[in-house]
Amino acid sequence: MTTQRASTTVVIVGAGPVGVTAALLLARRGVATVVLERHPEPYALPRAVHLDDDVFRILQAAGVDEAFRTVSRPMPGMRLIDGRGRVMAEFGRDTDDGPQGFPPDSMFDQPDLEKILHDAASREPLIDLRRGCEVVDVVEGPTPTVRHIDADGVETSVAGAAVIACDGANSLVRESLGITSTDLRFAEKWLVIDVNTPRPLDVWDGVHQICDPARAATFMPVTGNRYRWEFRVHDGEDLDALVSVEGLRNLLSPWMSADEIDESEILRRAFYTFRARVADRWRAGGIFLAGDAAHQTPPFVGQGLGSGLRDVANLTWKLADVLDGTARGDLLDTYEVERRPHAIAVIRMALAVGMALTGGQDRFAGVRRLGVAAVCRVPGLAAVMPAVGVPPLRPGPLVMPTPLLRRMLLRRVNGSALPQPVVGFASDTARLDELIGSRWALVTRGRVPETLPARVADLGAVHIDTDRLATHPAGVASPARWLRRHHAVAVLVRPDRVVAASATDPDGIGDLLTALRDMRSPVPRRVGVLA
Repeated sequence: MTTQRASTTVVIVGAGPVGVTAALLLARRGVATVVLERHPEPYALPRAVHLDDDVFRILQAAGVDEAFRTVSRPMPGMRLIDGRGRVMAEFGRDTDDGPQGFPPDSMFDQPDLEKILHDAASREPLIDLRRGCEVVDVVEGPTPTVRHIDADGVETSVAGAAVIACDGANSLVRESLGITSTDLRFAEKWLVIDVNTPRPLDVWDGVHQICDPARAATFMPVTGNRYRWEFRVHDGEDLDALVSVEGLRNLLSPWMSADEIDESEILRRAFYTFRARVADRWRAGGIFLAGDAAHQTPPFVGQGLGSGLRDVANLTWKLADVLDGTARGDLLDTYEVERRPHAIAVIRMALAVGMALTGGQDRFAGVRRLGVAAVCRVPGLAAVMPAVGVPPLRPGPLVMPTPLLRRMLLRRVNGSALPQPVVGFASDTARLDELIGSRWALVTRGRVPETLPARVADLGAVHIDTDRLATHPAGVASPARWLRRHHAVAVLVRPDRVVAASATDPDGIGDLLTALRDMRSPVPRRVGVLA
């Protein structure tokens, strides 16, 4: 077996949604990639089915949001169902475009998303996607190298300025680097069933969470006539009996008749052990972990794929800035500092919601179920309960801390995402991200010095004067109104749309310019990481 050597800018291992999105984001910054994928064809079975609006926005940055709209649908909320099929509570979600520019929750079928991403990648000359490539090793060094067996059986070494491992929960790259993982002490076996029906089922379009002590379950209409069920498996159960014809009829009978089940296509019936884990290191030199290679989360709040896409949204702009020489290499140190504690917070949120809604299997499970049922029956509670939200980034080198008194006013603006309405001048409209592009931005309201736009441009950023922007439709909250509501006159926004710093008065704008200069070439400092 011969060995060939090639050279590229960035090597991505894994052509799932996380890996291909990383390649598209880098390509839009002018960075070439080679994507190595071991499967000769895209994986055809459904997996992820839900994305939040901030992740939809990442797909916008990758250039595939409009195509994704055609294969997704807004999700109207969640109902909690007791063991007798009665609705205990309903938590509605707005199905219109929200502050991020997209519906707060969207349902989709992962093969549809993968086709969109792969089609976009095939049109991009900076992306070289190679299928049938079995990675066998990754070597650290100034130019990290990935060794793989290509589709012709030839051993090939591909060297790049960086490697991004998006090769899943059983990551060979992570194992090759000897990176261990922290187990957050959760492991439950669940049965996942995906069904395509000949006709739509007569069911509510939202997520049904069945809080039944006999069998916790989740039911989700996906898109079209595709539906998903997830059933918790009890210790010692006969797995073959569960997925037999009679077993499936028993499980699905609350939603489908026997004839409907017989007429439907069972797309998948598979057992999974849902786990909560996070890699102890996300970087080894120029090699980075992302997606399931870095963390695994139970699906109770639908954040598995979203967390992986947030990883590459955070990493790729930093990597592009370092590669084109506009930032120092230590900018990349902030990737793990920001993403690891955030991923852990999301995993713990999923664990808390899962324990509350499905009850777990410990000796306190019954007490929790009774508590949830009692709370949910408090009149009017569901209408005022906030939706589960993804937490903001914690303070660090690229997110300025906010003093307590200002934090009470700013409501944790720093570390959160800048809203994205449709804005423009007269009839010329665009989403706010399209105006900003891939740059840093200083977003202001009120009078500013005439020299400010030039000073911002000299620092490689763009100035957005919200007083000159109109929102469409007119009733949508404008950026100026958002700033005013948070008692801010200006915010410094990173290329991934995270607010890095904010000012409550005009004198603070100079501090934001200083922060911009420092953050583009950050000096590393110690930041506590949630372990």
